[in-house]
Parts: sequence; C-alpha cells; structure tokens
Amino acid sequence: MNVVFIGSSKFGQRCLLSLLGMADVRVSGVVTAPKKFTISYNKDGVENVLHADVSDICRAHYIPFIEISDGMKGDDLFEKVSEWKPDMFLVCGWYHMVPKRWRDMAPAYGLHASLLPDYSGGAPLVWAIINGEKQAGITMFRFDDGVDSGPIVGQVKTPIYHEDTIATLYTRIEDLGLALVVEHVPTLANGTAKMIVQNESLRRLFPQRSPEDGKIDWSRSAREVYDFVRAQTKPYPGAFSVIKDRKLTVWAVVESDLSDVGTQGIAVISGHQLFVGCGDGKIVEVKSVAIDDVDCSVADAVDLIKPECFLA
Repeated sequence: MNVVFIGSSKFGQRCLLSLLGMADVRVSGVVTAPKKFTISYNKDGVENVLHADVSDICRAHYIPFIEISDGMKGDDLFEKVSEWKPDMFLVCGWYHMVPKRWRDMAPAYGLHASLLPDYSGGAPLVWAIINGEKQAGITMFRFDDGVDSGPIVGQVKTPIYHEDTIATLYTRIEDLGLALVVEHVPTLANGTAKMIVQNESLRRLFPQRSPEDGKIDWSRSAREVYDFVRAQTKPYPGAFSVIKDRKLTVWAVVESDLSDVGTQGIAVISGHQLFVGCGDGKIVEVKSVAIDDVDCSVADAVDLIKPECFLA
C-alpha cells in the first residue's frame, strides 16, 4: 500500500519513522511545511512551536517530498501528489485542512488529541486543561468534510493529573498516538479495520488559540488560574499579564495556603517571592516567569514590580 505522509511536527516525525518500518506499507511521498506558515484563520502566519524538519528522513530513504507554506489548494501541488499514487494519506502534526479532492483521490486518516467527538477543533489539550478536565485522549479517524467528524478507527484515554502541564500531557498523548498508528495502519492496509461513526450529539467544538489568548484573568479562582497557566506553559507561548507596560509571562504558579492578599490581581512581594490574589479570595505563588519574552528569575520580576502593584 502506498502511503503519502503529511506532517511537520516532532510527533509527525515519529509517525513517519514508524511507517517506514511497517510491512506492506510504502511511503511514496511526503508533504510537509516550514515552522512558520500562513493559514485560513491567520493570514499573518502562525508558528508551529512543535515543528520538526522531516526532510532529512526523506532524503535518507529516497522519498520525494514537498514543503508548502500557504495551504493545499493549488493545482500544481495536487498534480505532484497524484503522481505518488497514494492509496492512503496519513496526517500527523498538521494544521491545514485536507481538500476534498485529495480525499477523493485516497482516504485520509489522522490523529486528533481528544476523545472525539468531544473537543473537536483547535488546541484540544490546552482547552481540556483550561477547563479543568480530569481525562483526555487521542483519536485516530478518517477525515470527512466536517471538523474532526469522520469515523473513528481507534481511541485511547489518559488521566489529566493535577501536576500535569501541557508538556507532560502532550508527551503522554504523543506516545499513545504513536501506538494507535502502529496498531491501526496495518489493519487499514489489509482491509480489516473496523470504524465507528461519531455521535454528533456529544460533539463540542472549540476554536483555535493564538498567543494573545493567553492573557490571565485574575478574577478567576486560584485553581482556574493554575489550570490556565499550566495549559499554556512551555513549549507554548505562555500565559501572561502586563505590569508597568512590560509583559510578564507566567510559566508556573502554585496554589498557596497563605491568607488573602486583599484584591484580585494585586501582586504582593515577600522577600523574593511573588504572590497574586485571585477572584475567589485565594492566592497563587508565581514560580517561573519571563519579562518581555526573556526568561528571568522571580527575583528579577520582583524588582520590576516593587512596590506591590496591579497586574493588568
């Protein structure tokens, strides 16, 4: 079976390598993208913080590849890919919609980091942590005309632990997703795969997120602020506040047992420690920060904030 791989992330890189080791599977071509590219919901371009270059793998295995930066609708791209005679597309770590005429040429399968049909759409793991979910997962499914709405090939669950960040959860999800690829691509190749139609009544659709969506709302509870911060910490751009016209990125907070600081959004300094009041009367301690996108110590942030001030 000829498989055309589509992807440009570290996870996609792992999926591509797994395909190369499968019997009855031949990777006949690869479509990939640079770290920064334009996309329908952001014409100024977005940056894939999880990007990985797969071109060296392609060259090492004599696989033809094409790098695109402005979507998949071009006729020239379609004609070049059709020359690879795909029996199937595998899409891993990708941000563009796969056009219908591609899916008419060969079925396209991919992975979405949620328990579909729930958390369809953008940034599912980030949204799940922000929303305080206790469980996440990853789903392998066949693409159709909807948003993450095609029939399910396989699905795996994992808890979201209190101490998880987006990085630790993503690592676990990535391992589970790779296992789905290893398990189900052979069944797709030999025609024994069993697919389940999604229950549309259970679908929740979430929007894409941009770095600007990371601004912290200190009127939320301490637990919600904790979830908001850990959902967007490294490798993502981070949650942030503005202090004295400077951007303070907050990489990590912990919920504190100390008494109320008085007003939500008020930063209070105790030695080299930094505490902020939240909307439920509780506080969080800021443990890791950056100022104007440059990592620094909390002590450096304390020097910027003195005396206590409001975080916008």
